Amino acid sequence: MVLIAAAVCTKAGKTIISRQFVEMTKARIEGLLAAFPKLMSSGKQHTFVETDSVRYVYQPLEKLYMLLITTKASNILEDLETLRLFARVLPEYCKSMDELEIAENAFNLIFAFDEIVALGYRESVNLAQIRTFVEMDSHEERVYQAVRFTQEREAKNKMREKAKELQRQRMEANKKGGIKSPNFGGGFGNNSFPSNSSIGDLANFIPEPVKPVQYSSVPKTTSAGPGAMKLGGKARDVDSFVDQLKEEGETVSMNNSSATGKKVTSLPQPIVNTEPVHLRQEERLSLRVRRDGGVQSFELHGLVTLNISDEKWGRIRVQLENKDTKGVQFQSHPNVDKELFRMQNQIGLKIPSKPFPINTDVGVLKWRLQTQDETALPLSINCWPSENGDGGCDVNIEYELEQTDLELNNVQIAIPLPLGCNPVVNECDGQYNHDSRRNMLTWSLPIIDASTKSGAMEFSAPSSTPSDFFPLHVTFSSKTSYAKIKVINVFLVEEETPVKHSVETVFFTDNYEVV
Repeated sequence: MVLIAAAVCTKAGKTIISRQFVEMTKARIEGLLAAFPKLMSSGKQHTFVETDSVRYVYQPLEKLYMLLITTKASNILEDLETLRLFARVLPEYCKSMDELEIAENAFNLIFAFDEIVALGYRESVNLAQIRTFVEMDSHEERVYQAVRFTQEREAKNKMREKAKELQRQRMEANKKGGIKSPNFGGGFGNNSFPSNSSIGDLANFIPEPVKPVQYSSVPKTTSAGPGAMKLGGKARDVDSFVDQLKEEGETVSMNNSSATGKKVTSLPQPIVNTEPVHLRQEERLSLRVRRDGGVQSFELHGLVTLNISDEKWGRIRVQLENKDTKGVQFQSHPNVDKELFRMQNQIGLKIPSKPFPINTDVGVLKWRLQTQDETALPLSINCWPSENGDGGCDVNIEYELEQTDLELNNVQIAIPLPLGCNPVVNECDGQYNHDSRRNMLTWSLPIIDASTKSGAMEFSAPSSTPSDFFPLHVTFSSKTSYAKIKVINVFLVEEETPVKHSVETVFFTDNYEVV
């Protein structure tokens, strides 16, 4: 099927919202929509009506019509199936089927329409996927938050158990007439607690979010003091207890700074500097690569949102720089002047006298890239498992930054392992972590750029076969645009004077698998 446009109109013929999916003049679309009420036969119920050039497929919704305009050559059964999906989208964003409610939710409806149809052709999506795409929902984020909460709770319970055990040993030592510090087998010397310490100090320990324990191929050496501390000395004993927990893989933060006399500081959070005119440029990548080479699927989605917090900056235009060479397909908001964008790479409203919405994230431009060209990969992963003759495998993994203008941050390569496997890492650029509960080996690289464009890790895994290490999952984020789209200026429509603005750019993986 070729879908020309989708619209919601009243039974009197007034168009509330309309979205066209093929190149066609505004006058032509308006003419087609205006002709629809005249073609309706009173007293008869149909689902479609045709003219010499187009077909109208429609469904009544109380006082409204959900209307699709297609070519006469399109499959009527597919048209009706698509119409039903459009009709199901409306109640997702509108509480009632009236003109005012439809108009107030026009932006969300247009975004949902774009997920159903692209360039005139129906996408293979269902209602749940449309909701996820529009809301930018992330299942991986919810899983991460749940795992993080569980780790925090386990760490907190473990610390309380150790604190109770510590108190029991101190009480037993007091009964014997002397105070001896407990030893948890962490390689520490005998330390004693000062008389002003109590179990309450330790019970107030609140763990920070637990981070994976990082192991390195270089052996770590520890040292311990040979002697015991004197009773009533400094609060070194609390530090030793915290050090013991750190040695056993726990990350500890103490809110009660009076226990040690030390000031507790937290890591600074990244701050996005936002001006009254703020633009967010977001790109998400879904990628599936075969282990023997070749791209199975590559899909990049980009979105520019505009947020204006001061009404005096409502009538503006945004100047973009477009250095794309890969064939990205652009799609602007219906209220954006398409000719202005096509000729000058500027984002502005069709009616310059009207302002952009205030205090609202408005999506003004979207783009998409689909390809099977291996040269389009931002980062290539090569995994070579080979049997070693002892019933296990030797695995070599290497990465290569294919787009050297990118800077990738927090790169995580998750390698599945067979059940109960304890890998032995012989060589590793960066860091790694073995999660025995999830049977996963994670290779972590804080940054990959032109200066660190390649790296490798080598490990051996007993009782394994080459297929056990797939699929690999790769995640990263970047502050560089993959599509080479950049906001370079914002200016007022009337005076064409520059407007102070801020830009936030983020490029991240939605799903990257090596299968």
